[in-house]
Amino acid sequence: MEIIGRIIAVLPERSGVSQRSGSEWKVATYVLETQEQYPKKMCFEVFGTDRIQNFNIQVGEMLNVSFDIDAHEYNGRWFNSIRAFRVSRDLQESPALASGAPMPEGAPLPTSAAPASVAAVPGNAAPDVTPFGGEAGEDSDLPF
Repeated sequence: MEIIGRIIAVLPERSGVSQRSGSEWKVATYVLETQEQYPKKMCFEVFGTDRIQNFNIQVGEMLNVSFDIDAHEYNGRWFNSIRAFRVSRDLQESPALASGAPMPEGAPLPTSAAPASVAAVPGNAAPDVTPFGGEAGEDSDLPF
């Protein structure tokens, strides 16, 4: 799974020694906030000293985070674990979203190409459609 957002918090790293193998481990925890009309926050972890150093995540950065979700049980209670395995800073998004600036009211939303299932069929062109669902050139009973 992937999510794009701005890092709003870097929590203190945790470390310890594995009881099974005796090797040392380190986990860093970060909070990411999406840049939508109703922003959502997600807390995720990066496991391992090498990944923590390679990712070098800082507060205020816009990131594309690839992560896995897993759940585990402890003393009859269940807990979710969200662990990042890839972090990318080269975002493919609109400039307004990347800057964190809110979209102006009434601004057009970004458009996307036709779904692959429609566009991939030879000879299947998208119909010329008006904003209200009728095909272009079709008479409608709308007053405008």
